[in-house]
Amino acid sequence: MSIVVVVGAQWGDEGKGKIVDLLTSGADVVARYGGGANAGHTLVVGGKKTVIRLVPSGVLHPRPVCVLGPGMVIDPAVLLEELDTLHQSGALDATFSRVFVSDRAHVVMPHHMLVDRLREAGPAAIGTTKRGIGPAYEDKVARRGVRAIDLVDARDLESKVRANVEAWLPTIRALGGEAPDVAATVAALRQQATRLGPLIRDVSDVLHDAKRRGADILLEGAQGTMLDIDHGTYPHVTSSTVLSGGAASGGALAPTDIDRVVGITKAYTTRVGGGPFPSEMPEAEAERLRKAGGEFGAVTGRPRRCGWLDIPVLRHAVRFNGLSMLALTKLDVLSGWDPVRIAVAYELDGKRLSRPPASGLDRVVPIYEELPGWSGDLTICRTWESLPATTRAFVERVEQLTECSAAIVSVGPDREQTITRHDVFS
Repeated sequence: MSIVVVVGAQWGDEGKGKIVDLLTSGADVVARYGGGANAGHTLVVGGKKTVIRLVPSGVLHPRPVCVLGPGMVIDPAVLLEELDTLHQSGALDATFSRVFVSDRAHVVMPHHMLVDRLREAGPAAIGTTKRGIGPAYEDKVARRGVRAIDLVDARDLESKVRANVEAWLPTIRALGGEAPDVAATVAALRQQATRLGPLIRDVSDVLHDAKRRGADILLEGAQGTMLDIDHGTYPHVTSSTVLSGGAASGGALAPTDIDRVVGITKAYTTRVGGGPFPSEMPEAEAERLRKAGGEFGAVTGRPRRCGWLDIPVLRHAVRFNGLSMLALTKLDVLSGWDPVRIAVAYELDGKRLSRPPASGLDRVVPIYEELPGWSGDLTICRTWESLPATTRAFVERVEQLTECSAAIVSVGPDREQTITRHDVFS
C-alpha cells in the first residue's frame, strides 16, 4: 500500500492531469483535495482530448474510485455537466457509482461568480478565472458557507443561502451589480441535489476503508506551488492551500498516511494572470513556445505567459512540498531550441538568491545557465536511452540543481508518450 500526493511545482498548468491519469493505472482510489472548477486538467488518451475541472483526473480508468475531497469548493452545475459528459463518453455509468463527493466540501453559487466577475472588471483585478472560487473560500473562512451536506439535509438551505447572499449584498452593490435572486438559487440547488445527493457522503470512510485494505491511493492537487495562499506570489495566488501539506486535511486523511510526494514541472515555465514572473520571455519567444506547447488555459482559453525553466521556483517547491521526486513534462516542446536556458538563481539588490523572496520577486534579475539544445521528434521516444544525449543532460542538470530525481519524463500529451524511470508507488 502507498499513498502518493501529486502537486504542481510551478504556477499550475504543469500537466498534473496527464500524470495523475498515468499513475491511476496503479491506484485504487484517486482523491482531489483542493480548488474548484478553476482547475482545468487536460487528458489525452488515444489521441482524444478530455478536459476535466472537478472530477479527479483518474476517472478515465475504469477501476478506481474517484473522490472530491472536503478541501474543494464545488459548483454543482459544473459538476453535473462534467459527470454527464463523462457518462456519454463511456467513462462513467449512469449513476456515477465510482464518484463520491465530500459532505464537507463547500458549494460555489451564482453570486460567488457574480462577485468574482465584478471584482475582475475593476482596478484591483488579479486575473482570476471568474469561477467564484475566491468568494466561496471567503465564505468558508468567514463561517457562513453552504456545504454539500446542506444540499442533502436541506431543512435550512434557504435560510443559509439567504444569509449568505445578504452578507455579499453591500459588496455587490458597491461594485455596481444587481441583487441575486435567492429563490432561483435555492430552486436550482434543490434540483441539483436530487441527482448529486446519492454521491454526497463522509468520504473519509471511503479513504480509510481503502487504506485498511492496503489499497494504493493517489491525492491530486490543483493549481501549483507558486499559487499557494501561504507560500505563493501573494496576492496573485489562489484561495486555498495547494501544497502537499493541504493534501491530508483536504483529502480526508492524516499527514502521517502520506508516503511520498510527486512534483510536476514543465521543462519551461508558464503562468496565467497577473503577478511577478522572473523568467518570462520576450513576447516573440513566448509566442513561439506558446504555439508549440498549446499554452492556452484549459478552462478559460487565455494565452499563458511563457518563460524559461525557473530553478529557484522548483527549489521552493521541493522544500515546501517535501518532494520525493519530479515528473518533468513537455520536453518535446523545447525541441529545436538551441541553446536551452535555465534560470539557476536570482539577483536582488546585489544579493544572489536561490529561492523566491516573500517580497521583491518583481524586481529580481534571473541568472541564466545555457545548455545545448536538441532537435527531432521526441514524441516517439519511449525509453530513457532513446532520448537525445543533450535532452538527458538537461534532465540530469535539473536533478542536480533541485536535488530531486525525475521519476517520470513526458514527451507528448498522450498517456503513452511517457517515460517512467521509477515506480512512484514503490
